[in-house]
Parts: sequence; structure tokens; C-alpha cells
Amino acid sequence: MNKAHILVVDDEEDILELARYNLANEGYEVTCVDSGEKALLKAGQNRPDLVVLDLMLPGMDGFDVCKMLKNNDETASIPIVMLTAKGEESDIVTGLELGAEDYITKPFSPKVLIARIRTVLRRQRIKNLPKTDVLTVFNIELDPVRFDVKVDSQSVELTATEFHILHYLMLHPGWVFTRAQIIDAVKGTDYPVTDRSVDVQIVGLRKKLLSAGQYIKTVRGVGYRFAE
Repeated sequence: MNKAHILVVDDEEDILELARYNLANEGYEVTCVDSGEKALLKAGQNRPDLVVLDLMLPGMDGFDVCKMLKNNDETASIPIVMLTAKGEESDIVTGLELGAEDYITKPFSPKVLIARIRTVLRRQRIKNLPKTDVLTVFNIELDPVRFDVKVDSQSVELTATEFHILHYLMLHPGWVFTRAQIIDAVKGTDYPVTDRSVDVQIVGLRKKLLSAGQYIKTVRGVGYRFAE
């Protein structure tokens, strides 16, 4: 996995050099560009395994770049890690709903950047697992065919919505999902729902999972993630 090709997009030269130096030392192939237009060109010419994308870019911003990459069949599956200024929760939510896999807040440490990239690349392998496989994460076992969930080998009764939410989160450990993304995945984009109804489902799910409920983490101002 260390031979993966990483495309870093940022208009600050010091950040590009920081990323280039540290990622190259980890064995990654690194391409750095300073604009959204160049990012789209490079992604089309030499498809990267992951894009580190600053949201605040001159001209075409990171949101537009993310949208165009995700709407192109040739680049839609490329995972994107956003770079965002600290506290910009609305930007994080928007980026995630456009299809980004994760985010890093500025300023960031090289160790955090490398760890996040490793995690996202590892998730890609999990993402490709057949959806009929029995999932075992920590002490939770989920069988999507038999519609069965066990915690510490003891069966847990879940509603259909709770089951599908848990399945979705377990398929993507570590990913941050907004409430809208969870509902889109479980019910479809036409399902009428509010943020509050998602929160109620999560509360019920945590309660039924008992001690294993701790693995469903709240990401304040954004949504939820299943612990890695």
C-alpha cells in the first residue's frame, strides 16, 4: 500500500512541501498541484489512489473539484481527504455529502496526515468486500443474509432501520457520515427524514447493543462514525 499515488492539492507552498516530504519518506508516490484546475487535469492524466484536497482554493474551490471528481465515472471511486480550517463544521458536512471520505483540520501534523491516508486506503479494501459476508468488528457479529446481529455471541433484536444503519456503519469503519448520508444509504434519497429522527435511531441502536454501543461515535456538528 505504500506505493500508492497521492495527489495533494493546496495553494500554500509550505503545505505542499510538508506533504511531499513526509509522504515520500513513507514510500508514497506524490504529486502536488496548487489549483483545482490542475488537480482535475492531473487526476485525469494519471489516476491517483487518493486525493488530499484543500477546500479553500483560488478560482475553482475544493467543493467544485470534489463534485467534479465524484461525478466523473473515471474518478468517482478515488477517495478524497479534505483539508479544512478548524471549526468550519458546515464546510466539513458539505464536503462529506459531496463524497469526500474524511477530513483533516488545519493546522495538522504530518503524522496525522499519514495516519488518515493509511486509514482511508485500508478502508477501500473493506469497501470491496461482498455485501453478503458476515461482518465481525470488535464483539459485534452481523449476518446480512440471516438478518442477525450478535454481541458477545448473544442475539440482539433490532428494527429493520437499526439493522441497516449498523450494517452501513460497520461496512465503513472510521468513516464519518452525516445524518443525510445515513438516511440516503438506508432509505434512499426520497425518504422524508429530519436530523432528529436519525439521532433517535442511533440512540435506540446504542441502547440495544449495550456495551458495544460505544463503538458508534458522535462527531460533533457533523454526524456519526463507527470506531475502527
